[in-house]
Amino acid sequence: MDEIFTDRNCESDSITHSGIIKMVDERYYYISIVSQKACSNCYSKGICSITDMNDQIIEVPRKQNSNRKVGDEVEVLMKKSLGVKAVFLGYILPFILLLTTLILTYNISENEGFAGIAAIFILIPYYLVLYILKDRLKSTFVFSIR
Repeated sequence: MDEIFTDRNCESDSITHSGIIKMVDERYYYISIVSQKACSNCYSKGICSITDMNDQIIEVPRKQNSNRKVGDEVEVLMKKSLGVKAVFLGYILPFILLLTTLILTYNISENEGFAGIAAIFILIPYYLVLYILKDRLKSTFVFSIR
């Protein structure tokens, strides 16, 4: 596993990772992705959350005529634009929401404690909305197999 990797994991329009099919059902392949040492040299590592994980199971939609089976080694692809969108929804937008709430609440109430609590609690409805929209987001953030 200590082989030398090139930037093949970092193509211009997609991010790829090697994985092993752990389970197959009629709709999905469940692929285990293990973070690689090459990720530290990849220019996409800032938008790729897989580099922060040791082992992650990813659902990949199964195509009708695909004959892959459990144990097959595959390459999983995701468009870089989807990685940027995921970072925006998961980190940047909540930060902007928190900061805006903190500033507005402090300017209105002039109470730092109340402003801090309001800023933290504003994230509850935000992440609740993301949870409610998880099926829609799941259809947006689609992985594929090469």
